[in-house]
Amino acid sequence: MTAQKQSDMSTHFLERSHPFDLLFRNLFDTETQFVPAIEAKQQHPIDIFEDDLGLTFEVACTGISKEAIEIKLEGDLISFNYDKKKSPDVQNRNYIHQGVAKRSFQLGYKVGTKYQLSKAKASFRDGLLIVSVPFAEESKPKVLKIN
Repeated sequence: MTAQKQSDMSTHFLERSHPFDLLFRNLFDTETQFVPAIEAKQQHPIDIFEDDLGLTFEVACTGISKEAIEIKLEGDLISFNYDKKKSPDVQNRNYIHQGVAKRSFQLGYKVGTKYQLSKAKASFRDGLLIVSVPFAEESKPKVLKIN
């Protein structure tokens, strides 16, 4: 093989996105900051969607009682809070195995004026907190008649 063909092959090898290649390059990258897994902040599972009725928040709350969850409505802000340390159902337990993550969470969202946050309704079903926010009256589509 010529020197040109060898350099093309090595370049091709480095551009390939094989997991071991990526691991090897990142291992010696001094600019990358590694965060221990115990310190990593994980995003809490939530779905937010709009349908014909308005805006819906679905917050996963597996193993958490509905009394331990706090929902705050302040102006155009909605927040969902759960503090694991304050929850009476997880204190004084000697776990042998803990597979259900009941992490504390604080989620906050700004809700647009097209929704009427003051008329939000919450329900809790199958470990899922569901908060429905209806459309504001002014934001519903209107049909104009032509005179």
